[in-house]
Amino acid sequence: MSEPSYPEDLRYHPEHDWARIEGDEATLGVTWYAQDSLGEVVFYEGPEVGSSVVKDEPYAEVESVKAVSDVVAPLSGEVIEVNPDLSDAPEAVNTDPYGTGWLIRIRLSDPAEADALMDSAAYSASLE
Repeated sequence: MSEPSYPEDLRYHPEHDWARIEGDEATLGVTWYAQDSLGEVVFYEGPEVGSSVVKDEPYAEVESVKAVSDVVAPLSGEVIEVNPDLSDAPEAVNTDPYGTGWLIRIRLSDPAEADALMDSAAYSASLE
């Protein structure tokens, strides 16, 4: 994915993470800006299924050719799925950050936290 893209249906955290909220669950990942800044992602290890993530706290590390970076949770909840494809193909974070490159799915512990996240326009403006 070469052009910056911030889908309208997602909510964004200032630490360059996105959330796709569906009822009381959310899929989380890193934004186009984050993967572009990281460079080529070579390794991702997610949290354990059943563990908890806390809004604004790191829950995983992404390793790129440049650096190891924390991934910060945009919302709090219980991990219900970790993307199994990233162990073999971590580059999906670069090529399709909003699709096959998603990181984890959680069951939200406090859905109201989403109100503090940015929409696409606000997030794009924050990058300028």
